[in-house]
Amino acid sequence: MRHVIALDVGGTGMKAALAGPHGELLHQARRATGRERGPDAVVEAVLGFAAELSAYGAEHFGEHAAAAGVAVPGIVDAERGIAAYSANLGWRDVPLRDLLAERLGGVPVALGHDVRTGGLAEGRIGAGQGADRFLFVPLGTGIAGAIGIGGRVEAGAHGFAGEIGHVVVRPGGTPCPCGQRGCLERYASAAAVSQAWAEAGGGPGADAADCAKAVECGDPHAVRVWQDAVDALADGLVTALTLLDPGTLIIGGGLAEAGETLFTPLRDAVRRRVTFQKLPSIVPAALGDRAGCLGAGLMAWDLLDNTDRLEVTT
Repeated sequence: MRHVIALDVGGTGMKAALAGPHGELLHQARRATGRERGPDAVVEAVLGFAAELSAYGAEHFGEHAAAAGVAVPGIVDAERGIAAYSANLGWRDVPLRDLLAERLGGVPVALGHDVRTGGLAEGRIGAGQGADRFLFVPLGTGIAGAIGIGGRVEAGAHGFAGEIGHVVVRPGGTPCPCGQRGCLERYASAAAVSQAWAEAGGGPGADAADCAKAVECGDPHAVRVWQDAVDALADGLVTALTLLDPGTLIIGGGLAEAGETLFTPLRDAVRRRVTFQKLPSIVPAALGDRAGCLGAGLMAWDLLDNTDRLEVTT
């Protein structure tokens, strides 16, 4: 059975699958990155995991994978196949595409940014199906974004397209590690909500999920923290929709797991802010933590489709 390797590398763990031609997951597995052993060990863990998946496919499906797609965090030069930088994994300028192709016996490899890869999956087979233009925004430890146009995800001229978390929504506000002050992710990420709620009364160890539960119970301090985050998020999203005019805003990540505790006030906040702009649909992501892996598989099949077309025309 023809299949591809789909690998989603996170800060602490890796999710992987062998994916069939229609996106079906034929085999799934997880491994730790081993980042405590340093960046070289992480690279070797990725390569070893990919080789293990290749061997599994050969044994169970009668052939090796036709291609591989890999999603990684941080700064990614997808065109050159280089994992340029990841603070969580500690690597710099890793030629991951070439290393994987060599380890896998020369099969074509696609390398992508984790959020854009997840956005690709949400756009094609998740919450963005049928939307010609969408913006995927996962709210996790930080906030990033993926701009979907015509079934593709835009990387930008330098690979930074979609970094909505570093839109300044509170000028002169909280310092951000990026060097600016008042960035969106300092107010509306799950990490930011967790910190604000811990300081406002949740106590040590309280997180964003605890804050959401307290909001549902009517705790006034939690309601204030939550509304501050929603207002900041709405400000950032309205800036984005003014520039991009998406038909659909897809909100994912840990904070979106609060469901209507997030989406009801968020839709109201965005609606209050728009003037001439067209209000997009604001919907929860559909694929959960499988989005990156599914998107990696789609990248691999896209790579094969392009290769097949080149072979036909030459």
